[in-house]
Amino acid sequence: MSDIGSVVADSAVIVILIWGIKQFRTPRGARQGNMIAALALGLAIAITLYRYGLVSPSVVIIALLIGSAVGWIVAMRVDMIQIPSMVAFQHGAGGVAAFLVSYIELTRVAVPLSTVGKISGVVGLIVGAATFSGSMIASAKLANKMKQTPTIFPAHNFILILFLTAIVLFGLSAILASAHGTLAALLITLIIVCVVLGVVFAIRIGGADMPVLISFLNATAGLAAAFVGVAIQNRMLIACGATVAASGSILTYVMCRAMNRSLMNVFVGIRRVGSVKPSLINLSLSEEPHARKGMEDISDILRDARSVIVIPGYGMALAHAQFKVVELMKVFEKMGKAVKFAIHPVAGRMPGHMNVLLAEADVSYDKLYEMDEINREFAGTDLVLVVGACDVVNPAAIETEGTPISGMPILNAHEAKHVIVCNLDEKPGYSGVPNTLYEGKNVTLFFGDAKETMDKLSAAVQEETA
Repeated sequence: MSDIGSVVADSAVIVILIWGIKQFRTPRGARQGNMIAALALGLAIAITLYRYGLVSPSVVIIALLIGSAVGWIVAMRVDMIQIPSMVAFQHGAGGVAAFLVSYIELTRVAVPLSTVGKISGVVGLIVGAATFSGSMIASAKLANKMKQTPTIFPAHNFILILFLTAIVLFGLSAILASAHGTLAALLITLIIVCVVLGVVFAIRIGGADMPVLISFLNATAGLAAAFVGVAIQNRMLIACGATVAASGSILTYVMCRAMNRSLMNVFVGIRRVGSVKPSLINLSLSEEPHARKGMEDISDILRDARSVIVIPGYGMALAHAQFKVVELMKVFEKMGKAVKFAIHPVAGRMPGHMNVLLAEADVSYDKLYEMDEINREFAGTDLVLVVGACDVVNPAAIETEGTPISGMPILNAHEAKHVIVCNLDEKPGYSGVPNTLYEGKNVTLFFGDAKETMDKLSAAVQEETA
């Protein structure tokens, strides 16, 4: 293939990939976007194999078959609750690929790398190794294999600085090393230090900050791939990696804005849980302990409401209750009620998690509203139904300082005429901050398994209409 032909082929693949990623801007286009992006990556593999050929075709074919089979089996067995954990694991797999390719290219004797290639290879190895371990920690947290709350060591930031200093020193030594044995030893040491750094970095993150961590690891996985592309002089790998890094960085920025904090605050400035102050916002609090309403009162609220906003959360996902929620919403619509879904940017465990769950239950896309466009409607809404959501409706986020969610914008459920909270229990959410919404006079606490509570609400509504 000529140089001009190579540039044209590479550019075509890059354009197709960007076109596919562009479709992710809307829920309706996401499925098509995935197929287009997959086509671009398939074409990239085919062009690379055609351009460079294969020394051992059988080895590559066997590896492709094994990898494809494992990926297919894992993807088919993962349900919607496990998607965030799987996504984090895939970021880690990208990190592994990056640091292994970097190590092989840097230690090749027959074809030594240029200075730029060597620097890029070392950087790709560093970022890839740290991405791998950080992603494994994130995956374990999201899969409930590890404690989900932040783990903070004494002098945690100082430990991170020590590891970063060591990485810079070992990295520079590897770039300057000329002896093959010395270089290999330095790179192995560098990999180990970076892996430990990734663990120390990710283990301190939890609660509402997990979507930010996922987005950030997506960006670093792409960045590692781009540097590896520079090392092996592959334009498509550079472009694809840079595109992933850019999109992941933008998503990280969006997640930080949704939480009203900076990236440094999420990753370095750990907030500790403070005591919850009396309400400072327009939230009508009970002077006496909150009285639970009976089913007759709840039935009256459901019957009289003309407008309903549903706020889904991770508890809905854990209970696999999205289908029951949709059944109840269809009953409401048959009664002539206006129904909308309010989606907080950090609801669930990864960006877009609630959108995916509701799409699985065939919720029309035009019923899904982001926080910024629906917050103004709560004050005029008759009923808000909270299903498995806590932190994203917790007024403590905007009235209390010193908590993990302080400063995070919330869905203004407390402004509605009535709020029915269908959570498992009254325990705090992922952040560990007690929810002051539960003390509102306009709030009915209907605790229990989300599937069961949805069935009870549906039965109550249908009895009223019978």
